[in-house]
Amino acid sequence: MDDHQPADRTGQTAVIFVSRRNGLDEAGYAAAAARMDALAATQPGYRGVESARDVHGFGITVSYWADDAAARAWRDQAEHAATRAAGREGWYDAYSVTVATVTRTYSWERD
Repeated sequence: MDDHQPADRTGQTAVIFVSRRNGLDEAGYAAAAARMDALAATQPGYRGVESARDVHGFGITVSYWADDAAARAWRDQAEHAATRAAGREGWYDAYSVTVATVTRTYSWERD
Protein backbone atom coordinates (compact mmCIF):
# COMPACT_ATOMS: atom_id res chain seq x y z
CA MET A 1 0.00 0.00 0.00
CA ASP A 2 1.21 3.50 -0.86
CA ASP A 3 1.80 5.83 2.06
CA HIS A 4 0.87 8.85 -0.06
CA GLN A 5 -2.22 10.58 1.24
CA PRO A 6 -3.75 13.26 -1.01
CA ALA A 7 -3.90 16.71 0.53
CA ASP A 8 -7.19 17.89 1.94
CA ARG A 9 -7.81 20.95 -0.24
CA THR A 10 -10.99 22.05 1.57
CA GLY A 11 -11.04 25.83 1.93
CA GLN A 12 -8.14 26.41 -0.45
CA THR A 13 -8.35 28.56 -3.57
CA ALA A 14 -7.91 26.56 -6.78
CA VAL A 15 -6.67 28.32 -9.91
CA ILE A 16 -7.66 26.14 -12.86
CA PHE A 17 -5.63 26.87 -15.99
CA VAL A 18 -6.94 25.15 -19.13
CA SER A 19 -4.76 25.61 -22.17
CA ARG A 20 -4.06 24.57 -25.71
CA ARG A 21 -0.37 24.75 -26.61
CA ASN A 22 0.72 25.23 -30.20
CA GLY A 23 3.84 23.02 -30.06
CA LEU A 24 6.24 25.85 -30.88
CA ASP A 25 9.48 26.35 -28.93
CA GLU A 26 9.13 23.26 -26.75
CA ALA A 27 12.50 23.85 -25.08
CA GLY A 28 11.61 27.44 -24.19
CA TYR A 29 8.26 26.35 -22.84
CA ALA A 30 9.80 23.56 -20.75
CA ALA A 31 12.33 25.93 -19.21
CA ALA A 32 9.69 28.54 -18.43
CA ALA A 33 7.32 25.94 -16.95
CA ALA A 34 10.05 24.56 -14.70
CA ARG A 35 10.93 28.07 -13.56
CA MET A 36 7.27 28.91 -12.83
CA ASP A 37 6.83 25.68 -10.84
CA ALA A 38 9.88 26.53 -8.74
CA LEU A 39 8.90 30.17 -8.32
CA ALA A 40 5.29 29.38 -7.38
CA ALA A 41 6.50 27.01 -4.66
CA THR A 42 8.31 29.91 -2.97
CA GLN A 43 5.26 32.17 -2.86
CA PRO A 44 3.39 32.79 0.41
CA GLY A 45 0.21 30.72 0.52
CA TYR A 46 1.27 28.19 -2.12
CA ARG A 47 -0.25 24.76 -1.39
CA GLY A 48 0.60 22.67 -4.47
CA VAL A 49 -0.05 21.99 -8.13
CA GLU A 50 -1.43 19.19 -10.31
CA SER A 51 -1.12 19.10 -14.08
CA ALA A 52 -1.89 16.93 -17.10
CA ARG A 53 -1.48 17.40 -20.85
CA ASP A 54 -2.45 15.24 -23.82
CA VAL A 55 -0.50 14.63 -27.01
CA HIS A 56 -2.52 17.29 -28.86
CA GLY A 57 -1.43 20.10 -26.53
CA PHE A 58 -4.60 20.30 -24.40
CA GLY A 59 -3.71 20.68 -20.75
CA ILE A 60 -5.14 21.40 -17.33
CA THR A 61 -3.06 22.75 -14.46
CA VAL A 62 -4.58 23.40 -11.07
CA SER A 63 -2.57 25.37 -8.56
CA TYR A 64 -3.75 25.56 -4.96
CA TRP A 65 -3.42 28.56 -2.68
CA ALA A 66 -4.23 29.25 0.96
CA ASP A 67 -6.74 31.91 -0.05
CA ASP A 68 -7.77 34.27 -2.83
CA ALA A 69 -5.25 36.92 -1.75
CA ALA A 70 -2.37 34.45 -2.20
CA ALA A 71 -3.71 33.42 -5.62
CA ARG A 72 -3.98 37.07 -6.69
CA ALA A 73 -0.47 37.79 -5.44
CA TRP A 74 0.79 34.95 -7.65
CA ARG A 75 -1.14 36.33 -10.61
CA ASP A 76 0.46 39.73 -10.01
CA GLN A 77 4.01 38.45 -9.36
CA ALA A 78 6.22 40.25 -11.92
CA GLU A 79 8.12 37.27 -13.36
CA HIS A 80 4.91 35.22 -13.59
CA ALA A 81 3.17 38.10 -15.41
CA ALA A 82 6.06 38.33 -17.90
CA THR A 83 5.95 34.57 -18.50
CA ARG A 84 2.18 34.74 -19.11
CA ALA A 85 2.82 37.39 -21.76
CA ALA A 86 5.48 35.16 -23.36
CA GLY A 87 2.96 32.32 -23.37
CA ARG A 88 0.37 34.40 -25.21
CA GLU A 89 3.05 35.51 -27.66
CA GLY A 90 4.51 32.11 -28.45
CA TRP A 91 3.39 28.94 -26.65
CA TYR A 92 -0.41 28.99 -26.45
CA ASP A 93 -3.20 29.10 -28.98
CA ALA A 94 -5.74 29.61 -26.18
CA TYR A 95 -6.19 29.41 -22.45
CA SER A 96 -8.74 30.11 -19.76
CA VAL A 97 -8.44 30.60 -16.02
CA THR A 98 -11.10 29.73 -13.46
CA VAL A 99 -10.67 30.53 -9.78
CA ALA A 100 -12.71 28.60 -7.24
CA THR A 101 -12.85 27.83 -3.54
CA VAL A 102 -12.65 24.13 -2.76
CA THR A 103 -15.64 23.04 -0.69
CA ARG A 104 -14.70 19.37 -0.27
CA THR A 105 -12.14 16.82 -1.40
CA TYR A 106 -12.05 13.06 -1.60
CA SER A 107 -10.04 10.49 -3.47
CA TRP A 108 -9.82 6.84 -4.35
CA GLU A 109 -6.80 4.73 -5.19
CA ARG A 110 -6.50 1.09 -6.17
CA ASP A 111 -4.40 -0.92 -3.72
